[in-house]
Amino acid sequence: MNQVVELKEEQSSVGAPCPVVLSDEHDLFVAYYMQEQSKDFELEAVGLVKFTGFHSYKFGAPNDEAFHGHPLSENGLEPYGTFKIQNSTWVQELCIQNSVHPYHSDDIFRDLIHFVWSFHDTTLEVVAKSYEFSLHQGTPSSVLASYLSSIE
Repeated sequence: MNQVVELKEEQSSVGAPCPVVLSDEHDLFVAYYMQEQSKDFELEAVGLVKFTGFHSYKFGAPNDEAFHGHPLSENGLEPYGTFKIQNSTWVQELCIQNSVHPYHSDDIFRDLIHFVWSFHDTTLEVVAKSYEFSLHQGTPSSVLASYLSSIE
């Protein structure tokens, strides 16, 4: 249960990543400052993650100083990283909660993955089908606004 697998995406800022989260009923986006700055960028580097087919998310505690209190820290979850949780008990709990629905099917939950993005002051946990990471320049808010206007 709860096998932590590191995704090894590029490092978010260890000082002030300032993540911004935006979601609708299908997709969830998070944009944040990166630790490394690209020499090709005039503005600060910002990571943008799009979680597709998202089901649920948690955003908030713990921060890096209290991270050892996270239930998955015993399984290898660490601050300042990107992870997926295989055999996630959270996904199983969501499936059980939904089982009272008249058209429930466990199959819906088989494709869902529990992801964790741990930042300096916050932790983002997402249950979704997949994610895409891309690197941009600007601020987290401006990157989100630009990206969203380009897909409308």
